[in-house]
Amino acid sequence: MAVNRHADATAPLRSSGPLATWFGRHVSTAGGALSRLLKQPFASLMIVLVIGVTLALPAALNLIVKNAAAISGGWDNAMDFSVFLRQDQSLEQARQLGRLIEQRADVDAVTVIPADDALAEFKAQSGFGAALDQLRENPLPHTLVVRPSAQNTGDSMLLLREELSNLPETDLVQVDTDWVQRFHAILDIVRQGIVIGAVLLGAAIIVIIGNTIRLDIQNRREEIEVTKLIGASNGFVRRPFLWTGFWYGLFGGLLAVGLVVYGTFLLQAPIGRLAGLYHSGVDVLGFDLREVGVILGVGTGLGLVGSWLAVARHLRRIEPR
Repeated sequence: MAVNRHADATAPLRSSGPLATWFGRHVSTAGGALSRLLKQPFASLMIVLVIGVTLALPAALNLIVKNAAAISGGWDNAMDFSVFLRQDQSLEQARQLGRLIEQRADVDAVTVIPADDALAEFKAQSGFGAALDQLRENPLPHTLVVRPSAQNTGDSMLLLREELSNLPETDLVQVDTDWVQRFHAILDIVRQGIVIGAVLLGAAIIVIIGNTIRLDIQNRREEIEVTKLIGASNGFVRRPFLWTGFWYGLFGGLLAVGLVVYGTFLLQAPIGRLAGLYHSGVDVLGFDLREVGVILGVGTGLGLVGSWLAVARHLRRIEPR
C-alpha cells in the first residue's frame, strides 16, 4: 500500500549540530571537573587560597596606587604661583596687575588675596590669633594667586615664573611643584614594580597549578591508559584537566577580589577618621567592573596556561601498554 506524503509535512529537525555537540561535551566535562574538585574540598580549598592570595597582592597594591593618584589629582592648586607684592602696592593696584596678568595666554586665572583677608585666615589657622592682635599694622602684603594654563610645559612654567619675578610690583614669587613631581615619579616607579611583581607571581601561579595538574595526571594514569586504549584522542583526555585549571583560576580570582574588597571595607572607617582630623573628606576607591573582569580573566588565563603546560608535558609520556 502506497503512503501519500502530505504537502505540509516537514522533515524532523536535527536535535543537535556540531557546535551544539561540542558545547555539550565541554559543559559535561566542566561539570565533571568541578564535581571532582568538590569531592576533595580541603585540597582544592588550599590551592584556591594560595592562588587567591597571590592574585590579591598585586591587585591590592594597584588599588593603593589608584587611590593615591586620585588624591593627588586634587593637588592641582599646588601648581599655582603665589605672587607676593611689595608692601607699597595698594589693593587697587594689585587688582589692576591681576587683570593684566590674566590676559596672558599661558595663564588661566588670577585670584587676588587682600592682605587683610590673608591675615584673618592666618589667625584662624595658625592658632596665634591673640599674639597677632598685638601687631600695630598688617605685615602681610597683597597676594596674587596665578594659575598657569594646562598647556604649559616645564620650560614655559620656568619662563612664566621668571617674568612674574621681574615685575616691578613683585616682591617674591613662590611655587612648590617639585614635591608633586617627585610624588608622581614615585607612583610611576611603584606601578612598574607592581607589573614586575605581578609577572613573577603569575609565574608562581602557573607552577602551582601545573604541579597540581601533574599530580592529578599521575593519580589517574591507569584511567588515561584505558581511555587511550579504546581510541580516545589526546584532546579528549586533555579536556578535563584544562577545565580543572580553569576552575582553580576562576575561584582564585573570585577569592582575590573578595579579599581586596573586604580589606577596603575594613580600611574605610580608619581612613575616614584620619581625614576628619585634617578637616577633609576622602572617598576610598574600590574595583570597577573592568578591574574585576581583568582579575578574573588573569586568574582563569593563568589556570589554563598552567594546566595546558602540565598536560602537554606529561600526557605524551602516558601510552597504553
